Amino acid sequence: MKYNKLISGAPAVSEIGLGAWQLGESPDWKSPSENEAIELVKKSIELGVNFFDTAPNYGFGTSEERLGKALKGVDRDRIVINTKFGHTVSGELDYRSDAIRRSLEGSLRRLQTDYVDSIILHNPPFKMLDGNKNDHYEVLEQLKDEGKIKAYGASLDTSEEMKLLMETTGSEVVEAFFNIFHQEAAEAFDEAQKRGVGIIVKIPLDSGWLSGKYSEESTFGDIRDRWSREDIKTRAGLVQKLRVILGDERNLVHTALSFCLAYDAVTTVIPGNKNISQLKSNLESLKHPVSKELVEKLEAFYRDEVKELNLPW
Repeated sequence: MKYNKLISGAPAVSEIGLGAWQLGESPDWKSPSENEAIELVKKSIELGVNFFDTAPNYGFGTSEERLGKALKGVDRDRIVINTKFGHTVSGELDYRSDAIRRSLEGSLRRLQTDYVDSIILHNPPFKMLDGNKNDHYEVLEQLKDEGKIKAYGASLDTSEEMKLLMETTGSEVVEAFFNIFHQEAAEAFDEAQKRGVGIIVKIPLDSGWLSGKYSEESTFGDIRDRWSREDIKTRAGLVQKLRVILGDERNLVHTALSFCLAYDAVTTVIPGNKNISQLKSNLESLKHPVSKELVEKLEAFYRDEVKELNLPW
């Protein structure tokens, strides 16, 4: 496992972290039992993972609760925890600046810790990213001074959002939507490096499409039922084209994760893992880096075949 600096004053983080959305209990996905979730976290630590990404609304608080139970007794100085603000524990949206402290206190209780390494605004409205026009960042700076957080930032989908946040706030971390099918965020990577902003890549497997397990005939009864039949057909076609580029010698999951890590600006990626088998498969990607030539081919594939489709997330 390789470890990279994400934020100042915290341990370097594993290149592959654990996205803890799926740890929680929710009707939006097939939930693990609490014991299974705790076992998955413990196994990830055993295998070298030390970065965990969660949020109050993941499983209506149960993701944070289970993560907190799993980390109990683990040396806190070895672990880096990122949580979020804006999507509440009840599933509602509340981005008011005077709700930040209350949200964080709830997260700290559920996580059983007295600080988180970072808290990020959870896909906030664009106008909220301007630090010159919002007092959210004053609150976040106060929380830093109090030692309840070490850094702050935002979870975002576009380079425009990323640039506005970085140019007008003291944010040290951005969680960016980036994968082989969604490469637009890379337009802000140079700026992030210049400013020393760490990047967490979210949705690196494109909600499962880059695992290769879905096809044109796939149906979805969970949160992924957001895709129309046309969306499914389009993505299935892109996966087939991608397989042609990769040939038989490259595993799709390993390539998808290693593609993200091929960018120097990327600090860590957080694929979802429902079980230990998936966890091990994701970590195996570290043994299969992508070449510069393949990165260029995948960038050309995005420009020529994907970009104009404006795929929904």
